[in-house]
Amino acid sequence: MPKKEKPHSAEYFGDQRDFWWNPDFMALMAERWKLSQARHILDAGCGIGHWGRVLAPFLSPDAVLTGVDREPEWVEKATAIAKAKGLSRFSYRQGDANALPFDDAQFDLVTCQTLLIHVPDPRATLREFSRVLKHGGLLVLSEPNNLAGSLVRDSENFNGDIDVLMAAVRLQALCERGKAALGLGNNSVGDLLPGLLHEAGLEDLQVYLSDKATLTLPNQSTPGQAAGLAQTEDWLARDFWIWEKSETESYFRAGGGAPAEFPKLWANAMDYRRRSFQAAKEQRLSAVQAGFQYLMSGRKPA
Repeated sequence: MPKKEKPHSAEYFGDQRDFWWNPDFMALMAERWKLSQARHILDAGCGIGHWGRVLAPFLSPDAVLTGVDREPEWVEKATAIAKAKGLSRFSYRQGDANALPFDDAQFDLVTCQTLLIHVPDPRATLREFSRVLKHGGLLVLSEPNNLAGSLVRDSENFNGDIDVLMAAVRLQALCERGKAALGLGNNSVGDLLPGLLHEAGLEDLQVYLSDKATLTLPNQSTPGQAAGLAQTEDWLARDFWIWEKSETESYFRAGGGAPAEFPKLWANAMDYRRRSFQAAKEQRLSAVQAGFQYLMSGRKPA
């Protein structure tokens, strides 16, 4: 019997995702966006509903949020979590972000988190978002430059060989390029989105960076730190990097990487993670996990 593949993005829907945002920062963003004025909200590519639940405290009590995801398993799980948390105005359904099952101009707010890094043509997806957005409505995107994180080091690796560090950057850059070439999205598409929003005719464009950084220190444990450590331990046990090994190699080759170079680059990346993890387990690691997670918005012309 063939092995059942995990649903899309399964590796990134664990407990660690609950610690992506600082609530006071999101309160500030909600004020800037005037989220309390939105009544009909679409969370596109919603997964199990993390992003909608981040926004929930800042929405009007009579706001209705609809989440759409292509994976039926995520729709089912998001529905169950919303029910358990008393979010009665949150509902979820299966659908494709590139062919949304809604009429034109239906939502006051259309939003997504780490969806556009997976789509083959962000322009087409943004056109579909604009189609279902009301005139004067707000589009909010939370998308990263993931490549920037390849240069973030910790106390265990800070003084390591520069060539090893550059090799890790090279591996990730080629994989991101290859993933895009295969039509599976670019993991650092956040850099391009302001230009695409401008091209799409949206107005009042704004771009911000998340202020979230996860701190790791010896002999300290926070819920976020514990969740991150558990995720790393699981990934190491399964020989998982950003993607699993065969998937990584396919992206690497599609990005122009030489097949003979891959084993060494893979071993280097995994060794880096093992050293950091071991240092954390032995209570001697200090680290900051941070990245370029953009928040950008624009309004559809009235």
